[in-house]
Amino acid sequence: MNINVISIFPGAMETILSMGTMGIAAKKSLAGYRVVDLRDFAKDNYGSVDDVPYGGGGGMVMMVEPICDAVRSLGLREGSPVILMSPAGRMFDQALAHRFAAADELTFVCGRYKGVDERVRELVATDEVSIGNFVLSGGELAAAVCIEAVVRLLDNVLGNEESRDTDSFSERRKHILDCAYYTRPVEFNGLRVPDVLLSGNHKEIQKWRENSSLERTRARRPDLLANGARES
Repeated sequence: MNINVISIFPGAMETILSMGTMGIAAKKSLAGYRVVDLRDFAKDNYGSVDDVPYGGGGGMVMMVEPICDAVRSLGLREGSPVILMSPAGRMFDQALAHRFAAADELTFVCGRYKGVDERVRELVATDEVSIGNFVLSGGELAAAVCIEAVVRLLDNVLGNEESRDTDSFSERRKHILDCAYYTRPVEFNGLRVPDVLLSGNHKEIQKWRENSSLERTRARRPDLLANGARES
């Protein structure tokens, strides 16, 4: 998979993309990253990519021309996803991560300031995505969240794909959280690992984990169980 990121902070994005799962994917040649400096497409000698909004008001708006030129410079195939990170977009979730993971190439446009010229949505963006009901100063961190969620779904990126397939929100756990986990030491500050996990009885361990998943979901995310009931 090829992943492009258009940003005014290319150095920061390159650092983020070299970390953790994203970096492993690159080292295994399972994902390739190209970070485009939006200021390279500025139309003046100052590297300006934003301007005051027509009609007045506070804040600055990112201009349409540099963004469109940056996207077009990538030579994308028709229909290749161009994802604008925006609080007005569709909420990112595991289903969308799976959809993006099936693509050969993804392009993320990271807005800044007050937002982007509306014509960016009309001319180059195929998708508009948000990671939550809050506002960041720019789309870089939000794009990194989406990229990691997508990249870890690619075959052979993770050392143990069974671990991925039992994560919360995975296809196997669409409406239920993952169970509680423990590791060494057996006892810490008076809290002990449940005896069943030390028993070696795999059938009982599996039963305990299923119950743990249900209990955690009821206590922390009952909305997931409600959604599952509605779909069944």
